[in-house]
Amino acid sequence: MGAPLEAAAPGPLADVRVLDLSRLVAGNMLSLQLADFGADVIKLEPDKGDPLRHWQEEGVSAWWKVYSRNKRSMRLDLRSPDGKATLRALVPGAQVLIEGFRPGTMEAAGLGPDILHALNPKLVVVRVSGFGQTGPYAERPGFGSLIEAMSGFAAKNGFADKPPALPNLALADMVAGLSGAFATLVALRVAEQPGGRGQVVDLSLLEPLHATLGPDAAIHRLTGRSPSRLGNRVSITAPRNVYRTRDDQWIALSASTQDMAARLFAAIGRPDMIADPRFATNSARLDNVDAVDAIIGGFIGARDLAENLAYFERQEVTVGPVYDPAGFADDPHVRGRGVLVDVDDPEVGPLPMHAPFPRLSLTPGRIRRLAPALGQDEAAIRGALAEAREETR
Repeated sequence: MGAPLEAAAPGPLADVRVLDLSRLVAGNMLSLQLADFGADVIKLEPDKGDPLRHWQEEGVSAWWKVYSRNKRSMRLDLRSPDGKATLRALVPGAQVLIEGFRPGTMEAAGLGPDILHALNPKLVVVRVSGFGQTGPYAERPGFGSLIEAMSGFAAKNGFADKPPALPNLALADMVAGLSGAFATLVALRVAEQPGGRGQVVDLSLLEPLHATLGPDAAIHRLTGRSPSRLGNRVSITAPRNVYRTRDDQWIALSASTQDMAARLFAAIGRPDMIADPRFATNSARLDNVDAVDAIIGGFIGARDLAENLAYFERQEVTVGPVYDPAGFADDPHVRGRGVLVDVDDPEVGPLPMHAPFPRLSLTPGRIRRLAPALGQDEAAIRGALAEAREETR
């Protein structure tokens, strides 16, 4: 059985209504964070639905089920007069509007931020795009793969003798979505102050992902060097790699402090290494990283994964297994902490998905409802609009 839905728990953002016009991953990740903590997120979808619904595995819209939980759905055609009128009617009762169209699209539809703020001066308008609302590339379509390439991520990802490697997940979108949720809450905080006003959050996919690269730009300015593709190694500390075990599993190891390196060398029966000029300092280990990895790999390769993990844990050396989804789900820490929860889905039965995060002690996020069918809540939303119109007459 899956975890019960918690519809009775409203959440700390229960007084926040979000109109989500976005498509695919970044906007959905952003609105998911708000929905998990109680916001009333209304997905305003075209007649064919958010394209995320059509990313399917074995005929199941797994992406949609995970990233649109806790949301409501209403069909809305922004190209039609009725669709535009309906959005204008919804805006006064909302606190946030998220859109992910190419810059200029909302203005062309007569629904730019100036119009939206005239309808609701405190509205937070989040505009998700590949390159932002300004700059030479603003009007380019900004799929995450392009961003992962242009940000500098792909150039340093992968192995030196292989091409630059794009991630095989929606990394740029995910990072932007999480960053956007933070920005949205900041803007809401401003709007809630006495005399506060709504504003535009200009959320590009490019800038959040580039920020994850750390000081690469500064290092390039200082040294003239670009980051190298180092596989599972890094340029700043050694040892750090993954090593094959005797039973053809993999173990990740990082000894990024001098004390940990000394502890590791003692644990593999080579305490002499910390006094060896080739391995005595982090800089020396980086210069001789092939030799370091060969010694560590020989020790790990002579033992099975479970034996390695148990031994290094006793020695307090920082290692961890390389998991696939099954291994992750079966890990005792993942189970004990409830990192994954099974949600009862009428289509497929118990479906595992990540639990709401971050964890708040007083007002935790909760899974209150399943991802909606297309237009599932349309009648209720339109009915509430009609009642509001009657009350104002």
